[in-house]
Amino acid sequence: MELGLKNKRVLVVGASKGIGRATALAFASENCHVVAVARSAELLTSLKEEGERKGAASFSYEVADIMECDPKAFAEELISKYGEFEIVIQNVGGSLVSRNHLADSTDWSYALRFNALASIDMNSVFLPRMIEKGWGRVIHISSASAQTLRGNPLYASSKAFLNAYVTTVGRQLASKGVLLTSVMPGAVAFEGSYWDNFTVTDPKRCEDYLSHHQAIGRFGTCEEIADVVLFMASEKSSFMPAACVAVDGASM
Repeated sequence: MELGLKNKRVLVVGASKGIGRATALAFASENCHVVAVARSAELLTSLKEEGERKGAASFSYEVADIMECDPKAFAEELISKYGEFEIVIQNVGGSLVSRNHLADSTDWSYALRFNALASIDMNSVFLPRMIEKGWGRVIHISSASAQTLRGNPLYASSKAFLNAYVTTVGRQLASKGVLLTSVMPGAVAFEGSYWDNFTVTDPKRCEDYLSHHQAIGRFGTCEEIADVVLFMASEKSSFMPAACVAVDGASM
């Protein structure tokens, strides 16, 4: 399927590992101009080299920690350096936040900022420019936990907030040619990931989880998530504004 992504200017935030890395490489394979953002210069250097081998029209990177900078100012700096982005992938976040369901608002606020608010700050810079041009895609990597509300309450709740943002704001943008969406991965295993570690240290835990919560009976791959992100970034998704798309192996 021809996705029409060649030469699109793409920003991938949280690009050095896992789903973010696979997504950046997928856009490189579509001959896009890719800018990758992550905290590790070493990982970004190897990502750039691989992205160029895969055919990126150009591949650049910025070393930054979104939680340690002013996201709005950083977004402005990126535009000043690379020009306006047509596609933005927000892959900031994760479950490595407090698991204390009785935590105070400090921990809840951190989880919310990590999984939603820092990216929303960046969007406040990117989206008005997309609206002015009449086309754009902002895709958040959310989680199946946003719907199942299982596991860490702080993580699941912050991803549920993210999906609510995508749905409500996405509706407001629908008539303007700008799609704000989310992709909700289920249990994905890649080197160094939560589930990858347990396949070695506690395989019975993995077997139990797969038998009870994954109808497909296996973990997903980062590439399977990246393929859906590519589709959502293309014109093929034009009738899917405000969509929160599950890619979760029929999680149950």
